[in-house]
Amino acid sequence: MDIVKPRPARGRVPAALAVLTAGLSAFHRAVPNTPGRVGSLLESFLPWLGLAAVLLFLYGLWRRTPVVLVAALLPVAVWTHVFGALLLPADAPGPRDLVVVQHNVSDDNPDPEDTARALAGTGADLIALEELVPDALPAYERVLAARYPHHVVRGTVGLWSRHPLSGARTVDIKPADLDEPWSRGLRAVAATPHGEVAVYVAHLPSVRIVPRGMTSRGRDESAVRLGREVEAEPLDRVILAGDLNGTVDDRGLGPLTSRLEVPRRGFAFSFPAGLPLVRIDQVMARAATVSGIETLPATGSDHLPVAARVTLR
Repeated sequence: MDIVKPRPARGRVPAALAVLTAGLSAFHRAVPNTPGRVGSLLESFLPWLGLAAVLLFLYGLWRRTPVVLVAALLPVAVWTHVFGALLLPADAPGPRDLVVVQHNVSDDNPDPEDTARALAGTGADLIALEELVPDALPAYERVLAARYPHHVVRGTVGLWSRHPLSGARTVDIKPADLDEPWSRGLRAVAATPHGEVAVYVAHLPSVRIVPRGMTSRGRDESAVRLGREVEAEPLDRVILAGDLNGTVDDRGLGPLTSRLEVPRRGFAFSFPAGLPLVRIDQVMARAATVSGIETLPATGSDHLPVAARVTLR
């Protein structure tokens, strides 16, 4: 007599994947960061887990498997709870709003003048730029001067403003193991119509994705140094704009996101410009609300510019 072995429940594997996806979305902080800073790597692409949830749900429809359909609702619900607010429209502009444009213009930008014209046309109050190499800097200064009469540059980062700037200084965020000249942080005070605001512009070290995970030690160290500067800032209102080489979900930026508010609306994936997958160009604030952020049309850079609306309190 033949013995028929019971078949595994249909859809068990996809259902388990759906539960796993929901767990990673909700409890990503529980994923260890060693080896290879796996936790930070997951958090860099966290919003894309929503795509996995949708695919699992569609698979359940295609296979007509109720257990998969029900299980897929769990990651959809978690994703909606975590990221759904970012999809809502931003509040109507108010009188205490500032528009801040952040852009890594790229050190090999083939047409800095065209990039500068595009940035000048945004009508922003503040423009923060990174990777300002000496050969291209005069083009930005010349093109932006008419609409942004106030600017300060330190090393390879700069700030252009419609409002007077004062108290400009270099902010030392250089990792301890770097020996070469390296200046990627500045601080200045913008005298806006609604009071003084301390504005920080920073370019944190790059991260690399390698077979064993992600290398981010230099970025994480610079984030700690910048976080201490922000914490010690005597002015209540602070705006930080920069290429931080990390997303707001990445625990490596915890020294900043624990002290500053991040955008409430918009994903604004800014890198790479040809196929944006993550937003590593950030605008954050203290004693102010970043009510929305969006990407702007591509320039000659490998990053997209982002524009954020900051409401001062």
